[in-house]
Amino acid sequence: MRQHHHDHGAHGDSFSSELIHHFPYAIFSVCISLITLSILSNVIGGGENPALVKSASHTLFHSFHFLHLVFAATGTVLTFMRFSKSWILGVLIGFLSPAVFCTISDSLLPYLGGRIMGIPMHWHWCFYSELINVLPFLTVGVLNGFIMGRHHSSDLPSYSVHSHFAHVLVSSLASSLYLLAHGFFTWDSHIGVVFLYLVFAVLIPCTISDVLVPMFFAKRSRRT
Repeated sequence: MRQHHHDHGAHGDSFSSELIHHFPYAIFSVCISLITLSILSNVIGGGENPALVKSASHTLFHSFHFLHLVFAATGTVLTFMRFSKSWILGVLIGFLSPAVFCTISDSLLPYLGGRIMGIPMHWHWCFYSELINVLPFLTVGVLNGFIMGRHHSSDLPSYSVHSHFAHVLVSSLASSLYLLAHGFFTWDSHIGVVFLYLVFAVLIPCTISDVLVPMFFAKRSRRT
């Protein structure tokens, strides 16, 4: 199998290079997310049942948000363990980095985006209201990262391609569904702005969580 061209250890570690690498994934993922919003808005709700659309979007948001935690925690631990063998710090970073950046990507930025567009958005933070549901996904994601790093190292180049896309996809779906779940029913009238904003909301937090944070702390732990 041909090795994936992108290797965090071989290429430059600059923020700009990582953004460029993740950019195509963000574009395609947000496109899929907008298709999902269209189906929810016009097919499930029939365009005339906002309560049904809101309920379905709320349920789907939680599903994709929790799945996002699994992918983010797995990717964070995998990146960390490439540069450091400190499993204690790896566990800590594996929990904290997704907790922060998945919240930013999936909830905070969509909330702020809706407010900017004049929508009276409701702030919802799963780590506060549904911690009992959050922790199993985070824990499994961290554990999965350690298992893959230790026992599936030969498969990591191939996994890296698919995991990056899957991570960004579930993040973009969670971010877009947050908008619909909290009342932004006129998103299609502002689809251009929504598209650009979601690319930004997904791209930067996922890049920081997946690569920059674990790499930074892993390299610092080797110097101490």
